[in-house]
Amino acid sequence: MYDLIIKNATTIDNQPISVAVTNGKIEKVAQEIHDEAREIFDANGLFLSAGWIDAHVHCFEKMDLYYDYPDKVGVENGVTTIVDAGSTGENNIRDFYEIAKNAKTNVYALLNISKNGIVTQDELSDLSRVNETKNIERINELPEFIIGIKARMSKSVIGENGVKPLVMAKELQKKVNLPLMVHIGTAPVALDELFTYLEKGDIVTHCFNGKDNGILDTNGKIKEFAKTAYHNGVHFDIGHGTDSFNFEVALRAKEEDILADTISTDIYSRNREYGPVYNMATTMEKLMFVGYSLEEVVTRVTKAPAKALGFTTKGEVKEGFDADFTLFEVANEAKELRDSNGATKEVNQKIIPKTAIIAGKVYNI
Repeated sequence: MYDLIIKNATTIDNQPISVAVTNGKIEKVAQEIHDEAREIFDANGLFLSAGWIDAHVHCFEKMDLYYDYPDKVGVENGVTTIVDAGSTGENNIRDFYEIAKNAKTNVYALLNISKNGIVTQDELSDLSRVNETKNIERINELPEFIIGIKARMSKSVIGENGVKPLVMAKELQKKVNLPLMVHIGTAPVALDELFTYLEKGDIVTHCFNGKDNGILDTNGKIKEFAKTAYHNGVHFDIGHGTDSFNFEVALRAKEEDILADTISTDIYSRNREYGPVYNMATTMEKLMFVGYSLEEVVTRVTKAPAKALGFTTKGEVKEGFDADFTLFEVANEAKELRDSNGATKEVNQKIIPKTAIIAGKVYNI
């Protein structure tokens, strides 16, 4: 007997789907399943996808600058897995882990290479805060929690250190063989110089920011070095945030066939409550306005981030994978969307998460 059967759901391409779950894993996927289960969940025609993954959040509640609570940015918004992107470093990530493991939402972390993470805005202005030996110790100590490393490379963070923090991050990456996420923002470092250090699989977050040091040139075209990096496999992540998503940049990129590889929110308490982020669904809607299909946005919050971050049993509805699902509807309702620079767009479709299922446990939203 199965633990759970989800019946009467619909795939993104409008096909019927049922899923059977045992011990937190997907055991059977079919159009219909008529076997017995301890629990039957009737999806009533809702869309079912693999559980949404947000690859860039800030959810360590003890921080002051950027903080939130895992379930506020996770399961309560239909997101089953969240990745805290560098809130903590080797000095405080254990404390974060002890709290995060009690959440309903699956929580993982990218280790900030600076020892205290984002306790202050300028965590990489003093490179004595970066201790490679201790970073490696912490990664080895928490291998199931720390799934990558993070370096924030904008002027307010690095001070007068130029590209040195990124060089240090790349050196650490080579030793631990984990994904590296790099925050881009204001110069210095100039974006063309920064991109010379990035390799296939490295994640650039805030890819569609509207800042002068972004990927758009003064003629409204994507800078050639950015196109080259994208086509060479540097991973472009939205990382919307308070200041880092611009409709015009995203639209121009789409015109040149530059599509974000993953959609993430860079959500924390302030931009969740007061915008412009609010939640993952709203961020997905913004990319649909830009011209991405529903299938494209769902892929970018499921299969794509799972691959980028090394999750081998998440991101797809397949037998043997984790029983994490997001069930949602797409409603024809008017809504105003706002980017990080105050531009607003009117849309007529809303993505509304209704239920999150994590390791086979059902959470109605």
